[in-house]
Amino acid sequence: MKRTKVLCIIVLSLFTGGISILKSQSLVEATSAIVGNEVIYLSDLEATISDLRRSGNKTPIEELRCNVFQEMLISKLFIDQARIDSIEVTEDMIEGELNMRMNDAIRRAGSEETLMEYFKKSMLEIRRDIRKTMLEQEVVREVQSKIAENLKMTPSGVKRFYNALNSDSLPVIPARYEIRLIQLDPPSNEDNKAEARQKLLDIRSQILEGKSFYTLAILYSEDKESAKNGGEIGYMTRGELDKEYANAAFSLTKNTVSKVVESKFGFHIIQLIDRRGEMVNTRHILIRPQVKPDQAQKAFSKLDSLARLIRKDSLKFEDAALRFSTHKDSRINGGKLVSPNPSDRVSWLTLEELNTEMYMKVRELKVGEISDPFKTTDEDNNPVFRIVRLENEIPAHKANLKDDYQILYDAALMEQRQKKYDDWIQDKIKITYIRISEEYKSCDFLQKGWLK
Repeated sequence: MKRTKVLCIIVLSLFTGGISILKSQSLVEATSAIVGNEVIYLSDLEATISDLRRSGNKTPIEELRCNVFQEMLISKLFIDQARIDSIEVTEDMIEGELNMRMNDAIRRAGSEETLMEYFKKSMLEIRRDIRKTMLEQEVVREVQSKIAENLKMTPSGVKRFYNALNSDSLPVIPARYEIRLIQLDPPSNEDNKAEARQKLLDIRSQILEGKSFYTLAILYSEDKESAKNGGEIGYMTRGELDKEYANAAFSLTKNTVSKVVESKFGFHIIQLIDRRGEMVNTRHILIRPQVKPDQAQKAFSKLDSLARLIRKDSLKFEDAALRFSTHKDSRINGGKLVSPNPSDRVSWLTLEELNTEMYMKVRELKVGEISDPFKTTDEDNNPVFRIVRLENEIPAHKANLKDDYQILYDAALMEQRQKKYDDWIQDKIKITYIRISEEYKSCDFLQKGWLK
């Protein structure tokens, strides 16, 4: 039962954002619908319904079948328009994401064999079918982007959207904070690095003398999650690994052990378990430089001195961050911390976006206050020392135009885009040749222009 549940989750992860099209070659290729030059095959429709059922969808079967059929028809409208507009999507555009989805599915299934057993297909066939689905999803996105490319929201439009919302349906926006920080790396960290490297060299020597990499990873690796599995991290593509780790891993032959490799996470020795195309399965032992008590004390003393100068107005926090902070992302902004999400580089953060030590310090501060020095870890989980200042705070509240304009702007724009797509779909239906199989004509949504 547990294995079945995991595999159902894998199906959903493989097809996130769209409908799975896993064609069963054993089924007769009966046609459910024709949309322009596009065809919806019965096998595609039934396979998708089966996937959803296995993943736990409890929707009554006839309702589910109509829902899936509607989504497929709409998707084919966009794809037919892409043909008319000569919009093309190449395999190169989706290959990276395809590799990540396949790799994730293999990891979660436990092995390629388990995945193949579930789908009743070879890895080549699974990859082919997922690629086909992803290409169609990308085509749909391209057409939608063209349809809504000139769509913008004016301030008055955002205000109308907000005023039209029922006050009870307004979302609650969690408390958000603007934070500045000054970070110091451990003093004399090169000495700590040298000790970490030497520890790994000693472990590597034991492995070369015949001791088990698996056992030594359990005993010594500081990557606690992979240590439980003898250091094994599963199949990964080059793009999913740290550059230095990847260079070493992809240069190894099966069962060989790398030299000591330094990555942004620390120091590793790596053993290649298996390589399949552009994915490698490796195990590693990670050792991070350890901070000594006297080094921590030096860092605390320096940060404490900086905090006192700033509190006395003898030094601006922004200037101190630029001169002394080792936090690369924030120092050029005067220490202002921004979201780690590359697609959302904003300075207003929730406490949930902070690690434990930052969370505990920030929640104790009032606006304008500077924390005492504390030890924490950076984005790569390496030990660092920090002081933080709370610049501003917006308490938790229902969305409003003053504090949450961007959130409301995005929501209003999304609503307008959806209306634009809906209008386009209705117009497209009128001018497109559409033929629906008799067995699906009972679906209620077809009465909205689909039947001709």
